[in-house]
This record gives sequence, C-alpha cells and structure tokens, in this order.
Amino acid sequence: HVQLVDSGGGLVQSGGSLRLSCAASGVTSDSYAVGWFRQAPGKERESVATIRYNSGTTSYADSVKGRFTISRDNAKNTVYLQMNSLKPEDTAVYYCAANRFGLGEYEYWGQGTQVTVSS
Repeated sequence: HVQLVDSGGGLVQSGGSLRLSCAASGVTSDSYAVGWFRQAPGKERESVATIRYNSGTTSYADSVKGRFTISRDNAKNTVYLQMNSLKPEDTAVYYCAANRFGLGEYEYWGQGTQVTVSS
C-alpha cells in the first residue's frame, strides 16, 4: 500500500529557503519515479522536479533549475525538495507523487503543502 505524506511548506520571504519532505511509504521498488508538482491559483498543475529511483537521475523545470534540488534518503524512504532563492512566483500548493514504472501518469499523490513566498 503506497502512501505519500507531504510536509514542510510555509511562509517565507523572497530569497529565502524551504525544504519540503515526502514520506513515501510503500514506495520500495527501484522502478519508481517520484516527482514534485505545484499548482498556483488559476494555473494548471506543473511538474517541478523528478527523481528516478533506479538511476538517481533527476530532472527539473526550467523555472527552478539552479534553485531547487530533489533528493532521496533511502533509509528514511523520504524524498526532499530543497528550495533556495525563492521567488513570489513559486507560491503554490506543492504535491509529491509516485509513478510505479516512471512512465505515463503518476498513480499516487500526497495531500499537498502550501508554499507562500512574500515579496
């Protein structure tokens, strides 16, 4: 049984940092990919970063490259999103999601955590 629990959101000033956590119970196979997504009010959900468990390969949206880092702690079965140099346009609800085979749609989703960046 897969369960994802997001945490770590909050209010931060522009230029600040936050680290989001995704406790990914049941996500144990190396076939998985885990991603962070975000959705701002009135906008479509967008992919922010992904990590493939089998290779450790990461990918990022252009808007966050150089500022955000996705990582995984195998022992804790947790995926992190370190967000630095935050901007007001990063304000959104952030969700982690898991894709069993790293292809197509993500099957499992966390509940989301709000990130608000003030100018």
